[in-house]
Amino acid sequence: MSDISFSERVAVVTGAGGGLGRTYALELAKRGASVVVNDLGGAADGTGAASSAADRVVKEITEAGGVAVANYDSVATPEGGESIIKTATDNFGRVDVVINNAGILRDKSFVKLEAADLEIVLDVHLKGAFFVSQPAFRVMKEQGYGRFLFTASAAGVFGNFGQSNYGAAKMGLVGLMNVLAVEGAKYNIKANTIMPIANTRLTQDLLGPIAEKLGPEEVTPLVTYLVSESCELTHELFSVGGGRYARVFIGMAPGWNAGADAVVSAEDIAANLDTIREQSGYTVPESIGDEMKIIAESLKA
Repeated sequence: MSDISFSERVAVVTGAGGGLGRTYALELAKRGASVVVNDLGGAADGTGAASSAADRVVKEITEAGGVAVANYDSVATPEGGESIIKTATDNFGRVDVVINNAGILRDKSFVKLEAADLEIVLDVHLKGAFFVSQPAFRVMKEQGYGRFLFTASAAGVFGNFGQSNYGAAKMGLVGLMNVLAVEGAKYNIKANTIMPIANTRLTQDLLGPIAEKLGPEEVTPLVTYLVSESCELTHELFSVGGGRYARVFIGMAPGWNAGADAVVSAEDIAANLDTIREQSGYTVPESIGDEMKIIAESLKA
């Protein structure tokens, strides 16, 4: 198998001033990409701003012989998203890869969560990925090529105490990825999502003793592959951390078919609940169209 190269490719990595984003930016630059290193430079809770984080990573890349420019815009506004992508097109003429990695934490139990803590987390994670990806998608559509990588979390896909805002935002990213994968298919635009577990500034107080075994560098190989030209996968979700890489998917089981003309009661549901919940024989729909085909087949039966 030939080496994976990003020669003549342009990559945008948000939240690249440290942690996971930094490792992505360094690796892509090492493999030949021109990189836009975006980082607002704020604290883990989203407050503050500084240019130093992005500048440090750009310096690392350029001193190693790579090509990179810094961007300090917030992903949380349409103007910020447009500016980030404009930094790529102004400096390098195109954008081939977008890694939506920027994030913050405002953890509180559900009953104690304030509206402001919900809004800022949604702004950075979910709206931020939207605001960066939309202008990038337009460029990629014209090029006939693009790769998106979204950063979800087990907190959203599986759930975690005290992270209702974060979990909602992260699961929203899975939905955003699903639609971009469908809309981008005919333009050779691929979209995938990871659920990383890594020791970073955001997680260092949450992981406990296992943290030292969860280096961000172990997430980077999967990310590198997923945003490469070699990757033909799209519409997929992966759990990654500690050297383990695994697909996560939403499947639909055959369920129970009462018949198109049946009048179903709540008691009928209760009586057939085991069949409704049975997991064997599942399929993995690629779009809402696939689900409708399955329903149509069920109605014929």
